[in-house]
Amino acid sequence: MTNVEKVSARCRHLRFVIDSSFVIRPSRRRTAKAGHSSFLGQRAFTLLEVLVVIAIMIILAGLLLSTFGYMQKKGARARAETEIAAISAACESYKADNGVYPQNGDTNTLDPTSNFDPTPPPPGQTNAYSQASLYLYEKLFGVTSGTRSEVPSSRSYFTFKPNMLYPTDTSLDVVGLRDPFGNLYGYSTRMAATGSGGYNPTFDLWSTAGGTTTNDVPKWVKNW
Repeated sequence: MTNVEKVSARCRHLRFVIDSSFVIRPSRRRTAKAGHSSFLGQRAFTLLEVLVVIAIMIILAGLLLSTFGYMQKKGARARAETEIAAISAACESYKADNGVYPQNGDTNTLDPTSNFDPTPPPPGQTNAYSQASLYLYEKLFGVTSGTRSEVPSSRSYFTFKPNMLYPTDTSLDVVGLRDPFGNLYGYSTRMAATGSGGYNPTFDLWSTAGGTTTNDVPKWVKNW
Protein backbone atom coordinates (compact mmCIF):
# COMPACT_ATOMS: atom_id res chain seq x y z
CA MET A 1 0.00 0.00 0.00
CA THR A 2 1.42 3.38 -1.04
CA ASN A 3 1.73 6.31 1.30
CA VAL A 4 -1.19 8.10 -0.40
CA GLU A 5 -3.41 5.06 0.06
CA LYS A 6 -2.45 4.86 3.74
CA VAL A 7 -3.33 8.55 4.29
CA SER A 8 -6.65 8.13 2.47
CA ALA A 9 -7.56 5.14 4.58
CA ARG A 10 -6.67 7.02 7.74
CA CYS A 11 -8.82 10.02 6.71
CA ARG A 12 -11.78 7.77 5.96
CA HIS A 13 -11.44 6.31 9.45
CA LEU A 14 -11.56 9.86 10.85
CA ARG A 15 -14.63 10.59 8.64
CA PHE A 16 -12.74 12.88 6.22
CA VAL A 17 -12.48 12.53 2.45
CA ILE A 18 -9.58 13.50 0.18
CA ASP A 19 -10.72 14.51 -3.26
CA SER A 20 -8.69 14.36 -6.45
CA SER A 21 -7.08 17.75 -5.74
CA PHE A 22 -5.89 16.55 -2.33
CA VAL A 23 -8.31 18.84 -0.43
CA ILE A 24 -9.50 17.39 2.89
CA ARG A 25 -13.24 17.96 3.59
CA PRO A 26 -15.75 16.51 6.13
CA SER A 27 -17.64 13.43 5.09
CA ARG A 28 -21.32 13.72 4.05
CA ARG A 29 -22.44 11.84 7.13
CA ARG A 30 -20.86 14.41 9.43
CA THR A 31 -22.39 17.27 7.44
CA ALA A 32 -25.83 15.72 7.63
CA LYS A 33 -25.58 15.41 11.39
CA ALA A 34 -24.52 19.01 11.72
CA GLY A 35 -27.44 20.09 9.56
CA HIS A 36 -29.83 18.01 11.65
CA SER A 37 -28.66 19.67 14.87
CA SER A 38 -29.10 23.13 13.31
CA PHE A 39 -32.66 22.27 12.29
CA LEU A 40 -33.51 21.26 15.86
CA GLY A 41 -32.08 24.52 17.17
CA GLN A 42 -34.15 26.57 14.76
CA ARG A 43 -37.28 24.62 15.65
CA ALA A 44 -36.84 25.25 19.41
CA PHE A 45 -36.37 28.97 18.81
CA THR A 46 -39.54 29.11 16.71
CA LEU A 47 -41.59 27.51 19.51
CA LEU A 48 -40.28 30.12 21.92
CA GLU A 49 -41.36 32.87 19.56
CA VAL A 50 -44.86 31.38 19.35
CA LEU A 51 -45.15 31.33 23.14
CA VAL A 52 -44.10 34.97 23.35
CA VAL A 53 -46.63 35.98 20.69
CA ILE A 54 -49.41 34.08 22.49
CA ALA A 55 -48.57 35.84 25.75
CA ILE A 56 -48.67 39.24 24.05
CA MET A 57 -52.01 38.42 22.42
CA ILE A 58 -53.50 37.44 25.80
CA ILE A 59 -52.35 40.72 27.34
CA LEU A 60 -53.74 42.76 24.44
CA ALA A 61 -57.06 40.88 24.60
CA GLY A 62 -57.36 41.72 28.30
CA LEU A 63 -56.69 45.39 27.61
CA LEU A 64 -59.23 45.47 24.78
CA LEU A 65 -61.94 43.84 26.91
CA SER A 66 -61.27 46.28 29.74
CA THR A 67 -61.46 49.26 27.38
CA PHE A 68 -64.64 47.92 25.76
CA GLY A 69 -66.32 47.49 29.15
CA TYR A 70 -65.39 51.02 30.17
CA MET A 71 -66.67 52.52 26.91
CA GLN A 72 -69.89 50.52 27.20
CA LYS A 73 -70.57 51.86 30.71
CA LYS A 74 -69.67 55.38 29.66
CA GLY A 75 -72.12 55.17 26.75
CA ALA A 76 -74.86 53.85 29.06
CA ARG A 77 -74.35 56.75 31.47
CA ALA A 78 -74.54 59.27 28.64
CA ARG A 79 -77.77 57.72 27.40
CA ALA A 80 -79.26 57.68 30.90
CA GLU A 81 -78.44 61.36 31.35
CA THR A 82 -80.13 62.18 28.05
CA GLU A 83 -83.24 60.14 28.83
CA ILE A 84 -83.60 61.56 32.34
CA ALA A 85 -83.33 65.10 30.98
CA ALA A 86 -85.95 64.37 28.30
CA ILE A 87 -88.37 62.69 30.73
CA SER A 88 -87.92 65.55 33.21
CA ALA A 89 -88.83 68.04 30.48
CA ALA A 90 -91.93 65.96 29.70
CA CYS A 91 -92.90 66.06 33.39
CA GLU A 92 -92.70 69.86 33.31
CA SER A 93 -95.01 69.91 30.29
CA TYR A 94 -97.41 67.59 32.13
CA LYS A 95 -97.42 69.90 35.15
CA ALA A 96 -98.05 72.93 32.94
CA ASP A 97 -101.26 71.29 31.68
CA ASN A 98 -102.40 69.54 34.85
CA GLY A 99 -101.07 71.68 37.68
CA VAL A 100 -99.17 68.77 39.30
CA TYR A 101 -96.45 66.32 38.40
CA PRO A 102 -97.43 62.67 37.77
CA GLN A 103 -98.16 61.44 41.28
CA ASN A 104 -100.05 58.59 43.00
CA GLY A 105 -99.67 56.25 45.94
CA ASP A 106 -96.89 54.27 44.24
CA THR A 107 -94.75 57.32 43.44
CA ASN A 108 -95.34 58.67 46.97
CA THR A 109 -94.15 55.38 48.44
CA LEU A 110 -90.88 54.75 46.60
CA ASP A 111 -88.07 56.20 48.73
CA PRO A 112 -84.75 56.81 46.95
CA THR A 113 -82.99 57.24 50.31
CA SER A 114 -83.74 53.68 51.39
CA ASN A 115 -84.70 51.61 48.32
CA PHE A 116 -81.56 51.00 46.27
CA ASP A 117 -82.41 47.87 44.27
CA PRO A 118 -84.04 48.56 40.88
CA THR A 119 -83.83 44.97 39.66
CA PRO A 120 -86.75 44.22 37.30
CA PRO A 121 -89.34 41.83 38.77
CA PRO A 122 -89.96 38.37 37.26
CA PRO A 123 -92.60 38.17 34.50
CA GLY A 124 -96.10 38.69 35.85
CA GLN A 125 -94.88 40.42 39.02
CA THR A 126 -94.22 44.00 40.12
CA ASN A 127 -92.14 45.82 42.70
CA ALA A 128 -91.84 49.37 44.05
CA TYR A 129 -89.65 50.53 41.17
CA SER A 130 -91.83 49.02 38.47
CA GLN A 131 -95.08 50.36 39.94
CA ALA A 132 -93.80 53.93 40.25
CA SER A 133 -92.18 54.04 36.81
CA LEU A 134 -95.25 52.38 35.24
CA TYR A 135 -97.44 55.20 36.53
CA LEU A 136 -95.01 57.74 35.10
CA TYR A 137 -95.10 55.93 31.75
CA GLU A 138 -98.89 55.89 31.65
CA LYS A 139 -99.24 59.57 32.45
CA LEU A 140 -96.59 60.79 30.02
CA PHE A 141 -97.60 58.45 27.20
CA GLY A 142 -101.33 58.94 27.74
CA VAL A 143 -102.31 55.28 28.19
CA THR A 144 -103.62 52.99 30.90
CA SER A 145 -102.78 49.46 32.07
CA GLY A 146 -99.32 49.49 30.50
CA THR A 147 -100.47 49.25 26.90
CA ARG A 148 -97.77 49.89 24.29
CA SER A 149 -100.05 51.51 21.72
CA GLU A 150 -100.64 55.24 21.83
CA VAL A 151 -104.25 56.35 22.35
CA PRO A 152 -105.15 59.01 19.74
CA SER A 153 -107.68 60.70 22.03
CA SER A 154 -105.17 61.11 24.87
CA ARG A 155 -102.44 63.72 25.24
CA SER A 156 -98.95 62.24 24.96
CA TYR A 157 -96.07 64.17 26.51
CA PHE A 158 -93.30 61.73 25.69
CA THR A 159 -92.75 58.93 23.19
CA PHE A 160 -90.80 56.13 24.81
CA LYS A 161 -88.41 54.10 22.69
CA PRO A 162 -88.91 50.32 22.78
CA ASN A 163 -85.58 49.78 24.56
CA MET A 164 -86.82 51.96 27.43
CA LEU A 165 -89.73 49.66 28.22
CA TYR A 166 -89.78 46.59 30.44
CA PRO A 167 -90.31 43.81 29.63
CA THR A 168 -88.54 43.88 26.28
CA ASP A 169 -91.05 41.39 24.86
CA THR A 170 -93.34 43.64 22.83
CA SER A 171 -96.21 41.18 23.10
CA LEU A 172 -96.47 41.90 26.85
CA ASP A 173 -97.79 44.98 28.60
CA VAL A 174 -95.32 47.45 30.05
CA VAL A 175 -94.66 47.09 33.78
CA GLY A 176 -91.85 49.65 34.14
CA LEU A 177 -89.28 51.91 32.52
CA ARG A 178 -85.94 50.31 31.73
CA ASP A 179 -82.65 52.20 32.00
CA PRO A 180 -79.58 51.60 29.76
CA PHE A 181 -78.05 49.31 32.41
CA GLY A 182 -80.93 46.82 32.24
CA ASN A 183 -82.55 47.89 35.52
CA LEU A 184 -85.60 50.06 36.17
CA TYR A 185 -85.68 53.82 36.39
CA GLY A 186 -86.69 55.24 39.74
CA TYR A 187 -89.42 57.88 39.98
CA SER A 188 -90.57 59.28 43.30
CA THR A 189 -92.75 62.13 44.59
CA ARG A 190 -92.30 61.12 48.21
CA MET A 191 -90.58 64.37 49.21
CA ALA A 192 -93.35 66.46 47.64
CA ALA A 193 -96.04 64.37 49.32
CA THR A 194 -94.55 63.86 52.79
CA GLY A 195 -91.69 66.30 53.13
CA SER A 196 -89.16 63.50 53.71
CA GLY A 197 -87.70 60.42 52.08
CA GLY A 198 -86.51 62.09 48.90
CA TYR A 199 -84.26 64.77 47.45
CA ASN A 200 -86.29 67.16 45.28
CA PRO A 201 -89.40 69.04 46.46
CA THR A 202 -90.94 68.31 43.05
CA PHE A 203 -89.97 64.78 41.93
CA ASP A 204 -86.96 62.50 41.90
CA LEU A 205 -85.96 60.66 38.73
CA TRP A 206 -82.88 58.45 38.65
CA SER A 207 -80.94 55.49 37.34
CA THR A 208 -78.77 53.55 39.75
CA ALA A 209 -76.24 53.02 36.91
CA GLY A 210 -76.21 49.29 37.52
CA GLY A 211 -75.92 49.57 41.29
CA THR A 212 -78.14 47.78 43.80
CA THR A 213 -76.80 48.85 47.21
CA THR A 214 -76.35 52.02 49.26
CA ASN A 215 -72.65 52.04 48.35
CA ASP A 216 -73.60 52.65 44.71
CA VAL A 217 -75.57 55.86 45.36
CA PRO A 218 -72.66 58.22 44.48
CA LYS A 219 -72.62 56.67 40.98
CA TRP A 220 -76.31 57.24 40.29
CA VAL A 221 -77.48 59.27 37.31
CA LYS A 222 -80.17 61.57 38.71
CA ASN A 223 -82.08 64.83 38.37
CA TRP A 224 -80.87 66.30 41.68
